[in-house]
Amino acid sequence: MDFEHVLKALVEAFGRHEIRYAAIGGFAMGALGAGRMTRDLDFLVDRDDMPRLHEALTQLGYERSASTENVSHYRHADGRWVGIDVLHAFRALARDMITRAAPHPIFRNTASVAIAAPEDVIALKVQAIANNPHRRLQDQADIERLMELYRDRLDWDQIQRYYELFDLGEEGRELRRRFGDVQRRSDT
Repeated sequence: MDFEHVLKALVEAFGRHEIRYAAIGGFAMGALGAGRMTRDLDFLVDRDDMPRLHEALTQLGYERSASTENVSHYRHADGRWVGIDVLHAFRALARDMITRAAPHPIFRNTASVAIAAPEDVIALKVQAIANNPHRRLQDQADIERLMELYRDRLDWDQIQRYYELFDLGEEGRELRRRFGDVQRRSDT
């Protein structure tokens, strides 16, 4: 797989087709400083842009292998091109995540990718845990790594709202006690 070539081609196509997106998942974790191995690229894309995204990916040689109301999967016949998983943003919360995404320079500053904010990557990991408890170990480790890295810069109230949304409020409060109480720790 050639992440650099693929990602540069994707970013250029997203710009040309005016696709509103945010990189999420393992690649976003790496861009945020919490690197971990990934075999595909995950994006949150505004649902209104899905027809243009499909056109852009088809022009790059991708084929849609599955699609539902919430997600699309794309694969390429050439093994050097990574798989792409797309979450469709149609609710206000998800569209706000795209708005908050910030450009991050990649590959020695030769390209820039819109990366979801740490709080939003955490939110999507919380949703993944709620939707599929079998994913908990990896997603929980990712959440805790981001909390460790960004503890004093996170919007903890926003994170708690995500935990509450998925009926995991106490879990969110416990993580805030462990990672978010920077002031109390520095006073001891």
